[in-house]
Amino acid sequence: MKIYTKTGDKGKTSLIFGERVSKNDIRVEAYGTCDEANSMIGLGVSLLPQEEWAKKATNVMQRVQTVLFHVGAELATPSGKEVSWKLKEEDIHFLEKTIDSWQDGLKPLKQFILPGGSPSGSAFHTARTIARRAERLAVGVEGVNPLVLSYLNRLSDFLFVAARYANDQMKVHEPVLHEENS
Repeated sequence: MKIYTKTGDKGKTSLIFGERVSKNDIRVEAYGTCDEANSMIGLGVSLLPQEEWAKKATNVMQRVQTVLFHVGAELATPSGKEVSWKLKEEDIHFLEKTIDSWQDGLKPLKQFILPGGSPSGSAFHTARTIARRAERLAVGVEGVNPLVLSYLNRLSDFLFVAARYANDQMKVHEPVLHEENS
């Protein structure tokens, strides 16, 4: 089977169930942005060291990536149709439990931090901003599952903590916002 189909050469693509839409349709923008976030999470995982804590974090991240893939599928499904896999409250609870677990060992924030630190921490910060964009786009999708919006919102919180957690575990300083005196 060839990877190219040429069916998108004129600016159209197919949603799940075959409906053809413009490639700049809000659904395509939303699920494409989820794919971007997923790819950036994958980059962050690939930059983790081969240590025990990182192997556990990789398992968590791959579970999150799998759910995010399914979130994209929900966004790629026309209003009134349903995919076989549906996002569940437990997917959101998993993010929350992981946030709480990873945040327990972190120093409390006393000032704003800047995105950065380790390469994996930086990638997770970037994934967080992409997840925020996906959330903003998903708000405009007609008939979107409300859990998709909740998941994307929580995902960005999760990725913020994941960046901090990776930096902390690798003992990499988090850059902080410096107030300029005028």
